Amino acid sequence: MGEKTLIGLLENCPKNQTIGVNLVRAWSKINSDIYKKIVCSISGGSDSDVMLDICTKCDKDNKIEYVWFDTGLEYQATKDHLKYLEDKYGIEIRPYKAIKPIPLTCKQYGQPFLSKRVSEYIGRLQSHGFEWEDGPYEALVHKYCKWDNDKNTYIGCKAALKWWCNKWGDNSRINIAHNKWLKEFMIQNPPSFKISNICCKYAKKDVSHKLVSDFGYDLNIVGVRKAEGGTRATAYKSCFDENGKNKNGTYDNYRPLFWYKNSDKEDYENHYGIVHSQCYTKYGLKRTGCAGCPYGRDFEQELEIIEDNEPKLFVAVNNIFGDSYEYTRKYREFCKMMNGKKKRNKEQ
Repeated sequence: MGEKTLIGLLENCPKNQTIGVNLVRAWSKINSDIYKKIVCSISGGSDSDVMLDICTKCDKDNKIEYVWFDTGLEYQATKDHLKYLEDKYGIEIRPYKAIKPIPLTCKQYGQPFLSKRVSEYIGRLQSHGFEWEDGPYEALVHKYCKWDNDKNTYIGCKAALKWWCNKWGDNSRINIAHNKWLKEFMIQNPPSFKISNICCKYAKKDVSHKLVSDFGYDLNIVGVRKAEGGTRATAYKSCFDENGKNKNGTYDNYRPLFWYKNSDKEDYENHYGIVHSQCYTKYGLKRTGCAGCPYGRDFEQELEIIEDNEPKLFVAVNNIFGDSYEYTRKYREFCKMMNGKKKRNKEQ
């Protein structure tokens, strides 16, 4: 293989402005003299595959080190795909274990339910002994929060109570009302198991932060796309931000795929012949990540796929997330019932 050059890269890229512009940006960031140690987090998912291809095409001095965070709940197909990627690109993808594996985290802190935000607020309310009652925000704050004389305000679960009482502003996505009928459902069906969003923190976030800090990386590359949506994508406004902090100084964050729409990604895949893991090509999954995650809107379909293709993993995810699966099913049935009642009342 000859020397990598930006001109050569652009001569061979597809006729797609988004891809071309972002390849120039990737080349500029990766080969900048500012960055001496670069780390790129590989997941084995489809976005990650495109990001890895971009990085290997742009990294003319082989500065990038590649890592993978093993959450303790991974598809065998993902592990096999990572080996394929190592062989294809002649790289090493170093695995890092979760600070606390997902099975242990869920047992200790609680299971994820519906979304990260919903799980966080439910967990906060549970930790303050909330009785899943309706009532004015001010009265609930007085009952469940503590008064801090020094700060001259209540402290505790105020943010979670604002969520519960729809006090984050009219039609705010942060309010519980964003999840239709959820408040009514929880009042009638209080959760009998612990709920938490902590699993992502110990399996991925904290591992990444510790890695960047301990090894003194000055550029952290991740595969987040704005078009994908979700909490991760909406947390960022651009493909680049400066001055995260680690014990060796500061580091920057770069997201090479941030501006790629689905059509751009497809153009890239077709042009460069990107091969994805069997999670997509054989199993038919639309997403990868933590297997059987209850946050997935289509988790029932994913469970069927897991049972058909990786039966041992199917047993594991049901042992770990079983309470959340059942609670979600119950909530969905409740929504159907309430929507039916509302429709019948309108017709009368």
